[in-house]
Amino acid sequence: MAATLVASVAVTPAHRDPNVLLWLGAFASSMVGDSVYYIALSWAAVQTGTPSQAGVVMSVSALPRALLMLGGGVIADRLGPRRVVIGSDAVRCAAVLAVAALLFLTSPGLWPLALLALVFGTVDAVFMPAVGALPARITGTDQLARVQGMRGLAIRFASVVGAPLGGLGVALGGAAAAFALAGLLIAVSVPLLVSVRVREPATRDDVSSRATAWGDLAAGLRYIRRHRVLAPLMLAIALGDLGFVGPLNVGLTLLADRRGWGASGMGWVLAGFGVGAGAASLVLTVRGRLPRAGLVAGYAILAGSVAIGALAYVPALVGAVGAALLIGLLAGLSGAMCAALLQTHTDPAYLGRVTSVASLVSLGFAPLSMPFAAAAIGAWGTGPVFVVSAVVCGLGGVVALCVPGLRRAELPR
Repeated sequence: MAATLVASVAVTPAHRDPNVLLWLGAFASSMVGDSVYYIALSWAAVQTGTPSQAGVVMSVSALPRALLMLGGGVIADRLGPRRVVIGSDAVRCAAVLAVAALLFLTSPGLWPLALLALVFGTVDAVFMPAVGALPARITGTDQLARVQGMRGLAIRFASVVGAPLGGLGVALGGAAAAFALAGLLIAVSVPLLVSVRVREPATRDDVSSRATAWGDLAAGLRYIRRHRVLAPLMLAIALGDLGFVGPLNVGLTLLADRRGWGASGMGWVLAGFGVGAGAASLVLTVRGRLPRAGLVAGYAILAGSVAIGALAYVPALVGAVGAALLIGLLAGLSGAMCAALLQTHTDPAYLGRVTSVASLVSLGFAPLSMPFAAAAIGAWGTGPVFVVSAVVCGLGGVVALCVPGLRRAELPR
């Protein structure tokens, strides 16, 4: 077992800390593997079944992820996030490689793909809360904003590198080769994570006396509800994501179609968003801390909501790319600030459960807005729907600015 860090605050900046860099390498490799996996799964599903059947396969993982996410937070707090992430990556690696071997040997149809998606969704419900809780165990609280910036850069790197790698794997050896590549990339993360040193949180009396998983979950929800920063922060995150996900996913596709920009134009708009989000992550990685984090998050959410509403009324593609770049910059900044505040203001013994609630809001509830956004655009057009989405998103900023506990929240120096 890896050595345990002392509880003292880390003095080495995160971007120079070998322990944090080991974690970052593991996280980046796992995320690139995820990107390759989704390319392989979508290609294999389309080649094997009808478009509707492929859509079902791609959506199978959503249900267990949403239903089990809160339980995943309990497991992360009980077993420790590093152990859970290692186990999750090992299971995902084994499942992907098993399907790759099956596809090399035979043509089994859609059922192994659906089963793989189900396994991924179930494991993700445990993996995501643990991944969110792990940074607080590997560095000091004063470095968590910088770690969020580094994590954002790794996610952007994975999105840029993973899709071409997946496409290359499919081109060279079909879906089986792409699945094998995804499994190997996920496998790389396991020995790196085993080498990461973690520090254990001080155990609180109410945590040590818990007896059941339901009791753990209830205790975590009570902890959030009574917290002067976390309770309004969860509401701000929920409103921001609900207003953000619809327009920047299905809404953007419909907007590009109605403006005549085509798929390439939509790609440029998404690239603008990615560059903006990457720039925000880079700023946090370099600076390490921004003062008045709660205030910054609130104003960034508000300004980003205005940019979301304006995106539907920009007539030219170059203007839309600029608006998307601004949205990415502001969303990346507010998202990193919210994540850093969540980690620094949460008792480490509750981090898995608190992270699971935030993940459920962002990855479970917010995507539900996409079909409603598509239907509303069909009925009323892109402009009104983008404006309503912007208002919903902006309400998250209003919450951050109007609730004193969150507005005055600071990151550790």
